[in-house]
Amino acid sequence: MNDNPRAEIGQTNDAELVKRLLIENYGYAPELVYEIRGRYHKVYAWKPCSLEIRGPDRNGVYFGRVESDGIRLSIEGSFLVGPKATKNVVELDDGRAKRYLAGESVEIDDKDLHGWVIVKWRSYYLGSAKAKEGRLINYVPKERRLKLEDPTKA
Repeated sequence: MNDNPRAEIGQTNDAELVKRLLIENYGYAPELVYEIRGRYHKVYAWKPCSLEIRGPDRNGVYFGRVESDGIRLSIEGSFLVGPKATKNVVELDDGRAKRYLAGESVEIDDKDLHGWVIVKWRSYYLGSAKAKEGRLINYVPKERRLKLEDPTKA
């Protein structure tokens, strides 16, 4: 087994690779069809159904991305994995969750936690972040970030 999972793309079945990465990092992998597409190693997931959809790359939702050190989940992917994940889930309080959704990196109490984590606030899964040296490095896409009001401009 290689330390860089990207090296396994094309040599290992996509579903097997994604499931293994999910189990290793979060302790749970939903029973879905997984496909890795494109040069950015994006993962799409879906359940088979009888509805025929035409065109290339039309199956599934954007689930995450295979990184050189694991799998980074999208917001949708974190909602699918988070409720049954058994490890690497970080829960934020209201203030840090708001700052995280606005695009800021936030501090966490666990200084020893490193790697990809699912970010949770109350019963919501906010996506995934990279834990490093007591901080969660933010990966909320710019187009999905909250716009916080600046009290100095009011």
